Amino acid sequence: MREIVLDTETTGLDPLRGDRLVEIGCVEMVNHMPTGQTYHVYLNPERDMPQEAFAVHGLSSEFLADKPLFAAVGGGFLDFIGDAPLIIH
Repeated sequence: MREIVLDTETTGLDPLRGDRLVEIGCVEMVNHMPTGQTYHVYLNPERDMPQEAFAVHGLSSEFLADKPLFAAVGGGFLDFIGDAPLIIH
């Protein structure tokens, strides 16, 4: 059975107020064992980084400025997870 362990970092918890993803990390598991296949990307949120979020993950606006937008990598992310169940951290 294939599963994906998924973790994200964000600018905050409210997308209606402009919060966005800044990092996606995935590990593929088959029969509850890591396969070595991973997906990882930093994302440019196109906004400032609130101090509260920076204190959690340490990702600055300056570091993320040259990273891709989600629209540019979203298809690859969906291809990686496929129809596997997600275990979200």
